[in-house]
This record gives sequence, C-alpha cells and structure tokens, in this order.
Amino acid sequence: MAVNALPLSAVVAVIGTGAMGAGIAQVAAVAGHPVRLLDNRPGAAQQAVEGIRAQLNKLADKGKMTADAARAAGERLQAVESVAQLADAGLVVEAIVENLEVKRALFRDLEAVVGAHCIFGTNTSSISVTAIGAGLQNAGRLAGLHFFNPAPLMALVEVVSGLATEPAVAETLFATAAAWGKTPVHAKSTPGFIVNRVARPFYAEGLRLVHEGAADCATIDAVVREAGGFRMGPFELMDMIGHDVNFAVTRSVWNAFFNDQRFLPSLIQQELVDAGFLGRKTGRGFYSYAAGAERPAAQTAAACTAPAQITVYGNTALAQALASRLQAAGLAFSQAAEAADGRVAEAAEAVLYQTDGRTATQRAQASGVANTVLVDLALDYGKATRLAVAVARQTSSVARDAAVGLLQAAGWAVSQFNDVPGLAVMRTVAMLANEAADAVNQGVCDVRGADAAMRLGVNYPCGPLAWADAVGVAQIHAVLKNLGQFYGEDRYRVSPLIQQAVYAGSTLHV
Repeated sequence: MAVNALPLSAVVAVIGTGAMGAGIAQVAAVAGHPVRLLDNRPGAAQQAVEGIRAQLNKLADKGKMTADAARAAGERLQAVESVAQLADAGLVVEAIVENLEVKRALFRDLEAVVGAHCIFGTNTSSISVTAIGAGLQNAGRLAGLHFFNPAPLMALVEVVSGLATEPAVAETLFATAAAWGKTPVHAKSTPGFIVNRVARPFYAEGLRLVHEGAADCATIDAVVREAGGFRMGPFELMDMIGHDVNFAVTRSVWNAFFNDQRFLPSLIQQELVDAGFLGRKTGRGFYSYAAGAERPAAQTAAACTAPAQITVYGNTALAQALASRLQAAGLAFSQAAEAADGRVAEAAEAVLYQTDGRTATQRAQASGVANTVLVDLALDYGKATRLAVAVARQTSSVARDAAVGLLQAAGWAVSQFNDVPGLAVMRTVAMLANEAADAVNQGVCDVRGADAAMRLGVNYPCGPLAWADAVGVAQIHAVLKNLGQFYGEDRYRVSPLIQQAVYAGSTLHV
C-alpha cells in the first residue's frame, strides 16, 4: 500500500537552528508547512527565522521564487521558546549537537508532549538511530532524516531506519522528503549510513598515496579533478571540511566497525589535527590559506618529443580516446587488434598499459616487458586534461620519455607518480565501488540508492557502482585483488557482491 507524505497542514518542528536546522526549516516552509523553530540558546530561534526570511527575499530578488511565495514561506516560520509549544507537531526534526545522551533526553521530553502520531526525525550524521531511540516508549516513530549542507540546495536526504523504526514511518518520511523536492534514499542504521561510510576511501586512499610518497597533495588533487572528474581532490576537500571534522568522522566509523582496517584513520591527518592545522578555517591545512599564499602547482612532466612510431591496440576506452586524440592532432599511428597482454599502445620502446592494481615494476617483471609504463583511469579519457603515469624501475629513460611524449601529443598533461599500485583514480574508484558494494551486500541500501547518495550527497561525477560497471566489474575485482596481494592487508578485501558479479559474468546494476 502506498504511503503518503505528511499533509501540508502538518506542523513541522525543527529543534536546533544552526546552519543545518535553519536550512531544514527553510525547505519545510517553502514546501508549504507551518514550521516552528526551537533552540536552547536565547534568541537563536528568532534570529534563524529572520535569517531564513532574508534568504527567501534574496531568492525572490534573483528570480528563483516569486515575491509572494517568499513572503508566504516566511510567514509560516515561527520561533518558539519551549518544547511545550510543539505539542501539535506532526513531525519533529532535531538538528542539535552530535551527542547521544543529549539527543535521547530531547526525544524523551518530546514524547511527553507531542501526540501519539507525531513522527520523530533525527538529522544525525554519525550516531546510531537505534541507539537514539532506545530510551523511547515508542521507538518505532523515530527515523533518521539526514539532510546535507546546505539543506536548501543539496538534493539528497538519507531516510535511516533503526532497528525499531516502523516501516510506515520510514516510508512517510521518504514520501515527505520527495514532496519537498528532495531525492530520498532508504538506508539502514549502520555506521556512517551510506554517504559517510562509502566516502571514506576518497580521503583514505589519497592520504595513503601521500604517506607512500606517490606524489604531492597538489598533484594528486589535480589528477583526481582533471582525470577523475571530481569537483575537488581529497586534500582540498579535507581542508574545506576541516580536519577536525573529517578525522572525527573517520574515527567514528572506524571505531563503530570495531577497528576494521578498511576505515583506518591516517597518522598524517592526526598530525594536522594535533597541530591545529584544520584547513581553511584556521588558515592552514594541507595548503596555506594565509593572505598572499600561493597554491602549489601540480607536478607536470616536461615536454617530450612525440615518438615517430606509435601503435594503438584494441578498443578499450583509453585506446579509443588515444586514437581519436592522435588523429585530431594529425599524428600518424597504426592500429592493431587487442593484445593478449592488454597493452594499450607502443611508443617507440615503451609499452603502455592501463593500471590493474599492480606496480609498473611488478608488472614488468611478470610480463618480461622491461619498458612498462602504466596509465591511470579517467572518468572520460576523451575529456580528461591530465593523466597520471607510473614507470617501472626497469624502464629506460628513453622509453619513459617516449610514453610521456605520446600522451602529451594526444593532449594530456602528464603527472608521473612514484611507482605505487593502482595510481590515484583507479585505486580510489575501485575502493569507493568496493565500499558501496559492501553497503549493498549488508543491506544498508540498494545499488541505485548507493549511487544516488554519492552523486547527490557529495557530488561525485558518477555513482561508484555505475562507475565499476563502466570500467568492468572484472577489472575492478582484479585491481582490488592486486592491491590486497601487494600490501597483504585486509583493507583491500573484495566485497562479496563484486565477487558474485564476476562469477556470474554480470554487472552490479542487475
């Protein structure tokens, strides 16, 4: 049976009027609900009401809503001073401090005031919904309603069911969020829910690459943006979030999963937090934000001469883009059928392959091809402006220059990494897909929910499971297995969902 959204006549109460609470209140008021705001700081609720009204007027001035709609939404907002004034609420959303006992106490107070049919929503990003509801007489009325900042702009809402959450409550919140113009996804109350869990490898693999001396922060950020298609690289994003916040979330997820090595926090980030170098808000993180400070440039290989002899093999995405770019540049090359060893191109003495999670040195030894050069993954090789490469220790400088010259002639800036397995984009995407697959396999969400959450919650250019399907699930499986064998760590264990897809010869979106 279909479950309807809350009627527009239902009062929505928002407790906690910081950035998140005020944003949620604005969304509910614009949708048409009467909204009451409560905060334990004197005057904060009224200040939030005035701030929301000012924001609505700005939207009207920009033509993003009519003046009448802005005025009507503003009139639906009311600041109140006590929980008792929320007695007729149909939905209460808390957006207060991330403290389990404080949240429990608030909901116990609310339960003594509101009606039996009032739904409780918690905007927690890291605390178990099951644990928050444990002290309630009717824990079934509580679910997570996790918005992303800024709530008026971000489309995603995670509707999180705790162990006691009534299915009808979760469905009502799902329908309500959709009626408010959001894209809701169902999630189970496990550490990090969907987004904060699946996103961990984006930061963790970048930090691991720096720890291993693969490249500097600016170069990794540039590759992740310009090849991977992400809006920000991991280091600039951590600086923006704040290392205290990002590190705390990582530790929370790691602890909640009983110190699973997949979520292991970084000593590098711990040092930044200990030093008080928290990112933009303190003026220093991985980068300096002091007045006049110059952003370090990505390391880019010096110009090399394009090789006279070029052969492109097969029709992989990299091979197709390479051939197309060379043709557009007017360079002569020959084309050959797919090679048994997976080579993408030959450039004079160099042999180029897409990374498969092994180091270039390891692959050169296994294949007997000394002049091995590995190329990183790109979201779209045709549109990418930069590629990372790694060169085997056996590779001659002449072969290295030929490979770099080939890629430069095709229009890519080239960043040479020290020879680490998986490079940057391939390694990160494989781990994001692996974590998303594990979330699906453990019933936290479904495949489409995982992809939607990561696209809409953190603006990834592609859902990680759709990305794995595009690269090839067997390729992602190989990368993860090779990383695991190289490091000998459980961190890179392959999700059962990916293994099953490989065994079945299917995609993850079945």
